[in-house]
Amino acid sequence: MKEQIYQLFETSSMSLTPEDVALRIGVSIVLGLIISLSYWLSHSGTIYSQKFNINLVTLTVLMATVMTVIGNNIALSLGMVGALSIVRFRTAIKDARDTTYIFWTIICGICCGVGQFMVAGIGSVAVFAVLLVLGRVRNDVRTLLVIRGARSQERAIEGIVFDYFKGKAMQRVKNTTEESVELMYEMTRGMLNKGERAAEKPVTEALYALGGIEYVNIVAQSDEIGS
Repeated sequence: MKEQIYQLFETSSMSLTPEDVALRIGVSIVLGLIISLSYWLSHSGTIYSQKFNINLVTLTVLMATVMTVIGNNIALSLGMVGALSIVRFRTAIKDARDTTYIFWTIICGICCGVGQFMVAGIGSVAVFAVLLVLGRVRNDVRTLLVIRGARSQERAIEGIVFDYFKGKAMQRVKNTTEESVELMYEMTRGMLNKGERAAEKPVTEALYALGGIEYVNIVAQSDEIGS
């Protein structure tokens, strides 16, 4: 029993050749490039970070290297946990999907480091497909229509909004003073486009034609940072 416990804490129980090490590192590089490609395809605009994308590849290789050294040695694994526990990561995550990519690189690196190439490959293909498909499915952007004008035109404004959006636009805010009124409606971008196509002119044009309209603002809401 004691001998079995001692064997768990021995330096290494695996004899790796340089070819084995090169194979594990090489596969981790390939999978890291696949992860990088997935990140490039699923991110656009100011959300995309080239530095973060490069780090995904290097992180995969680093994890594979560490796991190649550790193998099934408990002592080395505990040492790695202790070393990582003193490191504090302060990098802000701009997109919630970035967390998925970080875990993806770590898992691929671990699989490559212990020689489980089939698990890493099949898992990466599955994750790549899921991210690619779901990344194409976009929620209709919520849109706010903010109108400020003379209070005497309140009924006319409400009538135009009702006609354009068939009563589906939800009134969120109504601020009034003795001389003016401000109305805020929530809708989807699809509703806005459909209503304007049916009326054959922008809703802003119809509202300004009433007269007494101070401003009409159309604001798109987004939950993504930097989009």
